[in-house]
Amino acid sequence: MITMETPFRPSWRYHRRAVPATTIYRVTDRLHEGRTADVPCHQIVTTVSAWLAELGAHSPLVEDLARSIDVGDWPTACAIGEYLSVDVTVAYGTARGAFNLPF
Repeated sequence: MITMETPFRPSWRYHRRAVPATTIYRVTDRLHEGRTADVPCHQIVTTVSAWLAELGAHSPLVEDLARSIDVGDWPTACAIGEYLSVDVTVAYGTARGAFNLPF
């Protein structure tokens, strides 16, 4: 029989804490060559809206684009991105339903 003088206590000193992964998306303006922005999902609306404002345009579809990306509905995001003349890809992180393919 094995006995221990002190109870076993695991050391958590070297235990890694889970850090929530934030997905960063690369948003590319197809109307202006070289204009891209790497932003989290909640900043897609601000970025694309600013680009549209420079052209004197406004569209409620920008919010639909961000919402569809957030829930992983890439076919809808593709169609909306085509209409808004923007491309969105996963720059880094893990996105729902993403395969890191441009649309």
